Amino acid sequence: MENSGLENFLLIATKPDNIPIGTMLLFVAFVMWVAIKQMVVHDRLIKENKKEKIWDEMIK
Repeated sequence: MENSGLENFLLIATKPDNIPIGTMLLFVAFVMWVAIKQMVVHDRLIKENKKEKIWDEMIK
């Protein structure tokens, strides 16, 4: 009986050489989420003509 696609993925992803790569992908996804969240806040402040408050948001 053949392994399913998920089983093959988990078999490959949990090999010791691939664990750092998976961790890196999770870290990159988290950093991208933080960047997009900040981008949305800064865009909102720009639309509200509160550009001077962007710096205050960045140093929180």
